[in-house]
Amino acid sequence: MLALTLVLAALQQPAASPLPPQVGDTSPFRRLALPAPNEVREGSGRPGPRYWQQRADYTIRATLDTATHTIAGSETLRYVNNSPDTLRYLWLQLDQNIYKANSRGAALNPTDARFAGRGFEGGYTIDYVRAVRRVGQAAGRIPLATSGNGTMLRVDLDRPLAPGGRAELELAYRFEVPEHGSDRMGREQFAGGWLYEVAQWYPRVAVYDDVRGWNTEQYLGQGEFYLEYGDFDVSITVPRSFVVASTGTLTNAVEVLTVNQRARLARAARSDTTVAIIPKTEVGQPFSRPAGPRPTLTWHFTAKNVRDVAWAAAANFIWDASGYDGILIQSFYPPEANADWARSTEYARHSIKHYSEKWFRYPYPTAINVAGPVGGMEYPMIVFCGHRAGDRGLFGVTTHELGHEWFPMVVGSNERLYAWMDEGFNTFINIYSTLAFYSDTAPRDRGNAIQWARFAASGLDVPSMLPADRVPPPLLGQAEYNKPATGLYLLREHILADTARFDAAFREYIRRWAYKHPTPADFFRSMEDRLGEDLSWFWRGWFYRTDVVDLAVDSVRARTDSTGTSALVYLSSPGALPMPVDLRLTYANGATEDVRLPVEIWYLGNRYTYQRKVPTEVVKVEIDPKQNFPDVRRGNNTWQKSASP
Repeated sequence: MLALTLVLAALQQPAASPLPPQVGDTSPFRRLALPAPNEVREGSGRPGPRYWQQRADYTIRATLDTATHTIAGSETLRYVNNSPDTLRYLWLQLDQNIYKANSRGAALNPTDARFAGRGFEGGYTIDYVRAVRRVGQAAGRIPLATSGNGTMLRVDLDRPLAPGGRAELELAYRFEVPEHGSDRMGREQFAGGWLYEVAQWYPRVAVYDDVRGWNTEQYLGQGEFYLEYGDFDVSITVPRSFVVASTGTLTNAVEVLTVNQRARLARAARSDTTVAIIPKTEVGQPFSRPAGPRPTLTWHFTAKNVRDVAWAAAANFIWDASGYDGILIQSFYPPEANADWARSTEYARHSIKHYSEKWFRYPYPTAINVAGPVGGMEYPMIVFCGHRAGDRGLFGVTTHELGHEWFPMVVGSNERLYAWMDEGFNTFINIYSTLAFYSDTAPRDRGNAIQWARFAASGLDVPSMLPADRVPPPLLGQAEYNKPATGLYLLREHILADTARFDAAFREYIRRWAYKHPTPADFFRSMEDRLGEDLSWFWRGWFYRTDVVDLAVDSVRARTDSTGTSALVYLSSPGALPMPVDLRLTYANGATEDVRLPVEIWYLGNRYTYQRKVPTEVVKVEIDPKQNFPDVRRGNNTWQKSASP
């Protein structure tokens, strides 16, 4: 009976008031939504105990026919499946197929566009793809079925490739080297003959990762490359008069170089200054090449733990070199190149030394700069820079392309999807390389807050997180290079205002993800883990969105009580991207005082009242007097006391 009485009493109670409607958290400080961490990629931003990635080793034999400008090659791919998945096919990248007339890239890029191919119809001819099966000393070869899809080729394996398994494939292929290959490769004729810069020149296995499985985006021209790491053994046969520069270590110098050239290289490796290997006076001279009965020479290179190989060849290379910490720094350029190319090795040595000492030691045996038709492009150990570049322009393109040896050659991000993780990070470290070389104290362009604010105010900004192929071409430099570089410079110099703390976190990110495949989430988490900061507000506003900085002083008034006089400074942040506030207070007696207010003042909204005891009347308050922040509307940054009537 007691239980029934209690039930009836409960039913007679007035109904509880309804809960207020739930509102989603729209604060700029809400936690950034990232993929859930797991044992492959930890919440700390570290690779987890079950992190894996595939491995691809290549043996390539190729011949350059300078009469037809064609390359014919044979390739052995040894692929290791480190994933937990059984694979029944592999995807290969056939980047040369962008130069077919009916390619998707050709439809997007007009003939005269930077990322187009000009003057021919190219693409791969694949002669065969077959599996190699080894039993003891014997090897059998099994033709494999393939299916083409533009710049991708699916190869159906003859048997499933289990976790931990290995597959060995053989391919033979041919293609014509374009004159202009999307500003990434090509050829140009000089007085001494043709100069070739060769890249994307062999079928390359696509990346299979834990994030997306097979990465099979088409090569459209503007987006770059995502590749696996492995060892390469490469032999390149060219006319005897040619000199070859390539990714890797030259293993047969006795066969392809003269005694004098070998001695000069040995001296250069120990020299802090530039040593001529083939000076201008020897270019094209018969004695500059080893004597022999055959019209060709084969250059043999090996490279360990790299994601790609590229090379250049010409009969008219000036060649010079120097050394740094066991690394051979080299430059190859035609006599017609801008005269400032004589400083290329100096520029390259500075860059390799600076990045090694500041961020992460350069891990490879050589670093090469080649002058030719390509304006600027990077590959492991070798970069292509325009032969017309000179003065600060040549330094800039050299230090930029060599900076790519760190991003993405060592830290192997997915360039096709996240161009900002290689172009932006690289442009950021370029700022400090340039400042160090020219003894400047502040960046002239990228990293400059005032210039970025002008662009952001134009309304043309697009999120850096967009894949490169989806960024309007005129905005690519801003979205993927300038914006992330300026953001990181802003974070290091002015948001954290603690360069040592930032540098330790950035170095730790490089160390954790060297020779691995980080995502944006891994970078954000790794930085926060080492910094001890939740930077969701910054990552979201700067990288995912186009929010702008707009800080304002709305008014100032004085309040006097028994404790003295206080100034009440009414601040607002009408822009969607909050920032710390640097205030300068000017007093009636001419004295000034600088105050730093943390970004957390905006936690409760975009208005904040700063109260401060003051010794005398405040006559002026200014936000960001040094113009360190990219404020799009500086007209509201200053309050000044009106003159008495």
